[in-house]
Amino acid sequence: MVGIILASHGDFAKGILQSGAMIFGEQENVAACVLEPSEGPDDIKAKLQKAIQSFDDQEEVLFLVDLWGGTPFNQANSLLEDHKDKWAIVSGMNLPMVIEAYASRFSMNSAQEIAQAILNTARDGVKVKPEELEPEVAVESSEKTPSNTGKPGTFEYVLARIDTRLLHGQVATAWTKATQPTRIIVVSDAVAKDELRKKLIQQAAPPGVKAHVVPVEQMIKLAKDDQHFGGQRALLLFENPQDVLRAVEGGVPLDTINVGSMAHSPGKVQPNKVLAFGQDDIDTFKKLKEKGLKFDVRKVPNDGQGNMDEILRRAQAELNR
Repeated sequence: MVGIILASHGDFAKGILQSGAMIFGEQENVAACVLEPSEGPDDIKAKLQKAIQSFDDQEEVLFLVDLWGGTPFNQANSLLEDHKDKWAIVSGMNLPMVIEAYASRFSMNSAQEIAQAILNTARDGVKVKPEELEPEVAVESSEKTPSNTGKPGTFEYVLARIDTRLLHGQVATAWTKATQPTRIIVVSDAVAKDELRKKLIQQAAPPGVKAHVVPVEQMIKLAKDDQHFGGQRALLLFENPQDVLRAVEGGVPLDTINVGSMAHSPGKVQPNKVLAFGQDDIDTFKKLKEKGLKFDVRKVPNDGQGNMDEILRRAQAELNR
């Protein structure tokens, strides 16, 4: 696995390491190296060398640094001299860049390949509101995402997820990278009636992916349309298991549900850090299991899977107290 070093003036690298872990999960072979105000070039160089020595694979190292020409960059560059054929440095470090680098390690084993792959994501992460402040950029026709609508066939479901927060950082980055959808569909009666939430969800879609919000009944109709969605890869997001059950009973052909987060509210118990259940939730999951659905309990793709049966047993025991 490619080792990644986050390097900066001050604690910026430590902060972005923590933020990346919140969104994408804890990472192996990643280190943050910071240049303190009282330190000099030799100090940060020693930290970089120590970080490299901690990696499983020291042949492939990617440096993500805050500022081109700054001391962290210069010292990383001095180490790069003897490894120009494999190592790489990318400056202008931001959170989209870091998350994209993490995700790229699933499919890429070269530091230089990852460095090249993360550039567009890093640039796309710089946006402004109101949108009219954005400079106009001509887009070549070859760069436009082709539409697959109109081909005979139904959706290919690459992920169905229960997540109270719906479309947020972990979904827009980690899960989108892992599953490669062409459409993200939020399935919720409540959100479909809320114009503000709909707009925010559409704006949160990652580049090249369309985001939609539909009521449960509309999703059932879309799932039965065998003429217009061939070639489309759908990532479905549900706020709760009850909506999933309605969708499945209506004919949406799901076989596995990723259970990511369920927020706590009065009357619910919380058997782990991210999942809270009321009696109706437990009963609904039992009905989904009876229908043959499997449960993939993970916040992000590289997390270990939780045991849903055990989680539900703990939740039931707490409710019975």
